[in-house]
Amino acid sequence: MIFETVIVGPMRVNCYILACGQGQEAVIIDPGDEAGKIKAVLNKYNLKPAMVINTHGHYDHIGCDDDFGSDVYVHKEDLAMLVDAGKNLSALYWQAYKVRSRIKILQDKQIIKFDCFELEVIHLPGHTLGGIGLYMKKPETGIIFTGDTLFRQGIGRYDLPGGSKQALEISIKEKLFALAPETRVYPGHGEFTTIGKEKINDFF
Repeated sequence: MIFETVIVGPMRVNCYILACGQGQEAVIIDPGDEAGKIKAVLNKYNLKPAMVINTHGHYDHIGCDDDFGSDVYVHKEDLAMLVDAGKNLSALYWQAYKVRSRIKILQDKQIIKFDCFELEVIHLPGHTLGGIGLYMKKPETGIIFTGDTLFRQGIGRYDLPGGSKQALEISIKEKLFALAPETRVYPGHGEFTTIGKEKINDFF
């Protein structure tokens, strides 16, 4: 399995690249900026981008969605953010941007099957209405990509449009903290952690 992290943009977003092996097709999670850096990793392994998945619809996570010639996947509750520069905040803080690629909708508990991978969609509202986690079921288990819901010693903001402190608390305590303590957490920003390490923190 190929698993690479590329830190992109001024917000230092973690873009994750997954593939089953060299010369295969790749999943790209949250390509927020600096498409050239992401493509350099794809070229390193001779990978063909086949799928972009957004953990949520803020611009710093979607800013390069159109640069890979593949379909873009997002939870249905964040679809509007991808096509509205005001809602994804690019019109406020950066150059106005909206995704022009074909967008496909994800739902809670959906299994994304791709080559040797199976990723389970876990709906995690709170940072945005349609925030998701991606729990890897194959080829490995015990890995989750949490977007901007849960970080190492921190949680996502809930004061932006679509955010909710109550919803974020439920997402973290009832869904993420229900996972095994040894589950490795790969967040949208910052270093990786584990569920067990974060359960001891009083975020709320």
